[in-house]
Amino acid sequence: MFRFYIALWAAKFSQFMLRLLGRKGTYFAGKLAIKLCPDFIGRIGRPKTLIGVTGTNGKTTVSNMLNDVFASWGIELMNNRYGSNINAGVASALIESAGISGKCKKDIGVLEIDERSARLIYPYLKPDYLLITNLFRDSMRRNAHPEYIADILSKYIPKESKLILNADDLISSSVAPGNDRCYFGISRLDNEPEARENIVQDVRICPNCAERLVFDFRRYNHIGQAHCPACGFSSPTPDYLLESIDFDSNIMRVKEAGATHDYKLVANAVYNIYNSLSVVALLRDMGYPAEKIASAFDSLKVVQSRFWEEEINGEPLTVIMAKGLNAVACTRSFDYVSSEDGKKAVVLMLDDVFDEKESSENIAWLYDADFEFLNDPNIIQIVTVGVRSLDSRMRLLMAGVPEEKIVAVRSEKDAAGKVDIAGADKIFLLYELYRYDSAVAVRNRIAERMKEVQA
Repeated sequence: MFRFYIALWAAKFSQFMLRLLGRKGTYFAGKLAIKLCPDFIGRIGRPKTLIGVTGTNGKTTVSNMLNDVFASWGIELMNNRYGSNINAGVASALIESAGISGKCKKDIGVLEIDERSARLIYPYLKPDYLLITNLFRDSMRRNAHPEYIADILSKYIPKESKLILNADDLISSSVAPGNDRCYFGISRLDNEPEARENIVQDVRICPNCAERLVFDFRRYNHIGQAHCPACGFSSPTPDYLLESIDFDSNIMRVKEAGATHDYKLVANAVYNIYNSLSVVALLRDMGYPAEKIASAFDSLKVVQSRFWEEEINGEPLTVIMAKGLNAVACTRSFDYVSSEDGKKAVVLMLDDVFDEKESSENIAWLYDADFEFLNDPNIIQIVTVGVRSLDSRMRLLMAGVPEEKIVAVRSEKDAAGKVDIAGADKIFLLYELYRYDSAVAVRNRIAERMKEVQA
């Protein structure tokens, strides 16, 4: 215990000094604590109820939505909203919420947890509830295949954790089969096609008998409902089923245990609909009344760093985090843009910041992403930005996008000036995860030009 207290006090002092220097959101304190006491996370006090959120895509959005709901209810909670989602970030959040004795001062904790960090966190920290958004193919150098990540999670998820799982995802829904669990899912909605073809589909055969699966409905990639005609295996039945959406009223109707409840549709992109539904499923499973959750949803928004839409003199400018190196996340954003009506100009800032600095980026993911969605007659222009802008241009050409629609710009400073402001009814800027600051700068310049054109 002596080592633990030395680590705790040293870490708290470092947090104090960092605040004096005007810095926040750092995981330095947690990194220091773990270095001094390797099992620090298992020794420090934790909230009475601890919620973990993990998965390939959507975990930040879901964690922030949960934080906002609890905050609207006046609950002070522990979270790592402004830190990292690896073990050092989790440790920093615990340190921030603990007194000098190490006892946690919060009743509820919400922790976004990197899926690859399972072996470094779950042996020490056992969430009461663990929500897994989905498991998709991610950066090939980091996450390999989603079944590899599923195996890691199944090995390290604590047996005590109640799992909240996506019934429409055959990979994440099968994680840790011995754990107590509930499922959320979305019915086939009006006007949805029976199947949408994507380049990446990581579930094709039955996990029980290896026969070819039959998809009764495939929403995208491997998301949908499937069964095996040979052994009877099938997608799990959702406990929380989104039955229908009224897009005019922005209402989603969720069925559970024979009853239906209405909630505000926070965002209309299908991946954010799944995120919202997962939040409903978790809160209902925790015992919160549907009416209380619905009331909180009335003021809920997707965090601006993930989705930001604003009208400039009546014309929409939308900024979407598209998560570079992640083919599925980019594809979902491409699909969303193509589904919007009107004449559209699109700016792509998808180069990975860290790889760019080392000039060693692996661009193979571009050929897993469905750039074909951007081959849309209503998309009048696509501006590719960054040191890999010509690679994106090549991929767009292979997707059939006419050459005259594509503008490749190496410098971010020149990007806004190339956008066809006058010709577009809507402008979309899609940016890589760690390019938020530069994306905001480009967005602000586009907004200035929109105001100038319409003045």
